[in-house]
Amino acid sequence: MLLSGLVLYGLSSGLIIQAGLGVDPWDVLHQGLARTFGGQVGTWAILASVAVLVLWLPLRARFGVGTLANALLVGLCINLTVWLVPAPHALVPQGAMLVAAVALNAFATGLYIGAGFGPGPRDGLTTAIAARGHSIRAVRTVIEVTVLAVGWLLGGSVGVGTVLYAVAIGPLTHITIPLFALEPVRPRSRRPGRPRS
Repeated sequence: MLLSGLVLYGLSSGLIIQAGLGVDPWDVLHQGLARTFGGQVGTWAILASVAVLVLWLPLRARFGVGTLANALLVGLCINLTVWLVPAPHALVPQGAMLVAAVALNAFATGLYIGAGFGPGPRDGLTTAIAARGHSIRAVRTVIEVTVLAVGWLLGGSVGVGTVLYAVAIGPLTHITIPLFALEPVRPRSRRPGRPRS
């Protein structure tokens, strides 16, 4: 579930980029960095993930194997998708790709979070700051507006896709995250009276 979710998340992000109608706030930043300094969007996503993980250190946030896998795999899959999938140039296929990609993104989010191997770097930063007595909604809003503004100033794409993602991803993941959440594995208890071997 973890690996499938991360691969599909990177695929969906790459498809949103290729749709060419605007990308989600963090990819606005990644795209702006790529356009300003060169390199690929997915590579900047990896570098941004590493930078965010550094911010975890003073917050003493705990990360899991899923956190590290997220930091690496999503960016690699974004690069692969952008390389393999041609960008459509007509509005109808662009819109269809965008809508399908946002839905796939929500599905992928449910998978990788439901696997229970730790939050992604950006989600973990939000919850770590919120744990210090702040509203999680306010923290997430401030972070995403900040990266969106910086990314836009650097030349990242803001458009209808950005708005669709912002409006749709919350309600969609409200369905997919509980849908795919796994029960924690509990150790088996020994039968009463059974001697140890």
